[in-house]
Amino acid sequence: MLHANQGTLAATDQRLNGNNLTVGIVQARFNNEITDALASACTTELQKLGVAASDITRVQVPGALEVPVALMAMAESARFDALIALGCIIRGETYHFELVANESGAGVSRVSLDYQIPVANAILTTENMAQAIERQTDKGVDAARVAVEMANLLDALA
Repeated sequence: MLHANQGTLAATDQRLNGNNLTVGIVQARFNNEITDALASACTTELQKLGVAASDITRVQVPGALEVPVALMAMAESARFDALIALGCIIRGETYHFELVANESGAGVSRVSLDYQIPVANAILTTENMAQAIERQTDKGVDAARVAVEMANLLDALA
């Protein structure tokens, strides 16, 4: 399989320096075998980037539709430099997949824009469980890197 070059940064790049950052993670429990793997990969990467374990707060919500409201509460607390949304939506036989994917994605973006806080969106939207399993680790790592890089960027622009 060919992979697109996503312009990833070297782990030593200062834009990925997580020292002194506080990060909030909202994890949907629905499809928890996938979201637990996302959370594990994400928190491991945050710590590799220098975010102290004590500066990572993870909460769980029932599903992807509930993620934005928990992100909003975290953003309103002004305790976090960045937020991360974790979830897994797998296409079924009804329109429900599109509804949940679209609305959760819009809600995550709205929190970021309304509160001017970086929110890394790692709510997977896949056709099947195999695709979710294939993506769970890489997307957890990506979310951690996006959160740290964007927190540093917004700090530099302030």
